[in-house]
Amino acid sequence: MTETTFKSFQLKPFIQTAITKKGFNEPTEIQRKMIPIILRGESAIGQSQTGTGKTHAYILPIIEKIDPQLQEVQAIITAPTRELANQIYHEILEITKWGNPEEQISTRCFIGGTDKQRSIEKLKKQPQIIVGTPGRILDLVKEQALFVHTAAIMVIDEADVMLDMGFLFDVDQIAGRLQQDVQLLVFSATIPEKLKPFLKKYMENPVFEQVQSRQISAEKIEHILVPLRSREKIDLLYDMLQAFNPYLAIVFTNTKAMADEVYLQLSGKGLKVGRIHGDLTPRERSKMMKQIKNLEFQYIVATDLAARGIDIQGVSHVINFELPKDLTFYVHRAGRTARAHFSGVCATIYEPSDEQALIQLEKMGITFENQDLQKGEWVTLKDRNRRKKRIKQADDIEEKARKMIGRPKKVKPGYKKKIERQVDQIKKRQKKMQKRK
Repeated sequence: MTETTFKSFQLKPFIQTAITKKGFNEPTEIQRKMIPIILRGESAIGQSQTGTGKTHAYILPIIEKIDPQLQEVQAIITAPTRELANQIYHEILEITKWGNPEEQISTRCFIGGTDKQRSIEKLKKQPQIIVGTPGRILDLVKEQALFVHTAAIMVIDEADVMLDMGFLFDVDQIAGRLQQDVQLLVFSATIPEKLKPFLKKYMENPVFEQVQSRQISAEKIEHILVPLRSREKIDLLYDMLQAFNPYLAIVFTNTKAMADEVYLQLSGKGLKVGRIHGDLTPRERSKMMKQIKNLEFQYIVATDLAARGIDIQGVSHVINFELPKDLTFYVHRAGRTARAHFSGVCATIYEPSDEQALIQLEKMGITFENQDLQKGEWVTLKDRNRRKKRIKQADDIEEKARKMIGRPKKVKPGYKKKIERQVDQIKKRQKKMQKRK
């Protein structure tokens, strides 16, 4: 089997140049699977987590397929958040800037919170690629400023988030205005039941490719559990941040109100902290992303808005101030660190009420290390489930002894003592085996 390289996709020379300049050595799994499908013009669903390289899995083949001589909308890319749309837009510019004058592709980004009238003025000449949030794109279509009916390709990025945020109706309205044979590309970390009717409506026998998340593996991410015990949560968080001394840490909360509270408490303790959540004004969010990019903060407090799609460079530590209600978001949060072959830490402050959630995460494949912060030093703790495991082990040994002796129809005198003797023998054998090891 020949090794897949970017050259094997036979992309235009300027795209190959851009790939080399960006330092991409070989395609990721989602890129290997999706690029040939998109180049063939097939509709497809790509299921993969954040950090698997999916943005370039669709922008590279889309740029390849654009006809620079045809001045009309040829591709639409929709994203659930302004930050993600902006990020995709800049990634496209990073590729297209290497084209010759005759290969220049016009791309525009349309997102909420910006001047709509200025966007309309820019549309006197229709761009070839549109990137944006569904609401703003639909606004411009209804204003008859943007003509999407010519588009041959439509991308729905982070489709499950679109569903959660209530944007699928707008996406549906845009898709309904496109050609019947439009190439629809859907990327999503999960495929919820409520998303399936939309997929069936617009996609007939799409190619489905799934890439297993690698964020779960402990190779690159160290998953740490820190018990709260009788301490103040904000004090423990502050001590953890001081002990980690991260290059850049994201602290995750479940609500905007809690993000604000943690932000204010940490700022009050003298830390230079940024924050990202949906209640910030577009100007505040834009300024915050610029400051984060310029490494003005060592700590960021965020809601799950930042866990999906937004690529914040250099995150060395992720801290769960609260475990997410939807546990799949644990993986998205953890995926903010250990990117581009670096390692990272995902630490969670937990209480006894979190036990069921932690068991579920362990079933999902997360391997936790139990640690605590004592007088500013990290100390390894014994397994938090050791008592339960001891009881289960004792039960297993007794069950094994019963099988060896057999269960009599009537319990005879001395049966209980026989079991006890057999249990002792099994325990002795296990101790000998452990000594040999």
